[in-house]
Amino acid sequence: MTRSRTGRARAWAELLRVSALFSVPGDALAGAAAAGVRPGRGTFCAIGASLCLYEAGMALNDWADRAVDAAERPHRPLPSGRITPGAALAASAALTAAGLALASRAGRPSLAVATALATTVWAYDLGLKHTQAGPGAMATARALDLLLGATASTGSTASTGSTASTCGRGGGPHRRAVHALPSAALLGAHTYAVTAVSRHETQGGSTRTPLAALAVTLAVAGAASGGAPGPRPDTTPVSSPSGAPAPRPHPTLSSRRPLPSSWRLPSRRPLPSSAPLPSRRPFASRGLGSLLALAYARTPATLLLHAALNPSAALTERAVGGGIRATIPLQAALAARAGAPGTALALLGLVPAARALARKVSPT
Repeated sequence: MTRSRTGRARAWAELLRVSALFSVPGDALAGAAAAGVRPGRGTFCAIGASLCLYEAGMALNDWADRAVDAAERPHRPLPSGRITPGAALAASAALTAAGLALASRAGRPSLAVATALATTVWAYDLGLKHTQAGPGAMATARALDLLLGATASTGSTASTGSTASTCGRGGGPHRRAVHALPSAALLGAHTYAVTAVSRHETQGGSTRTPLAALAVTLAVAGAASGGAPGPRPDTTPVSSPSGAPAPRPHPTLSSRRPLPSSWRLPSRRPLPSSAPLPSRRPFASRGLGSLLALAYARTPATLLLHAALNPSAALTERAVGGGIRATIPLQAALAARAGAPGTALALLGLVPAARALARKVSPT
């Protein structure tokens, strides 16, 4: 009985690819950092929704590809008979419903993003996967997952209420959620490259695709190591009453001679607490972001180069696995880029666990 339960649990772990789950929470956390807010109730709701929708996609993927896997991967849980197709489809539907329910607890905008994410996942698995639109659909899903975290996080911080039983408290998200779009684009570009390579992991034979993915990886790493866009301090020169810029005092003039009152700079007064301040990333955060971007690029670069030089199915599959694991340091780099080094370091701590579990359950 114990052996039977263990075998069944392993079959579900393989179906759901649990070793890849460590790459999911960072989407919401990086989204919250890019939006300029600290993780809160809405963020954790987004993480739960992301995990459910990710696993729903994994189960639906094997259900849709069960005939192909019977020929190419007969050891997978469905073609081997360890899990029935009906059970996989039911699990996918239940996980999708659970993900949408969790997203709804963070507010209607979060539910709208989660609905778009779920629609993209189902469309990819049921029709788009084996078309030219497949990598784009997967990249869109990953970008939406990061935006889900940004929307849920800003919605929960902007809302009011006292209902403690809900993850979010209703209300609309702040407009600053749009600041997560550049991070979502970088994560989507990485996902596009990994998905494009994964289309050759069962048969191999492609040299151009791993090289293109390597170029995308280096480009994303360079962008992730740079500073996140944000408001800049006002540098408008002081003007005279006539509208022309105020002339600076000649260096030979005595400093005791006062300037006209209309040309004097305003006295420095403390800004009210609600006044927006120009965003300045600490030097430590910038340095950490560069190091994490380098770690991200290093993770799949060697494997992609090997897959390009020797385009076998085994090396291509290893490159895909490296690309999936590289998602975590990329998320950490994006968080550091947005000025959240604590979140970045916390995400980096998931890497050893992901590697350890990947040795037991393949992420692909």
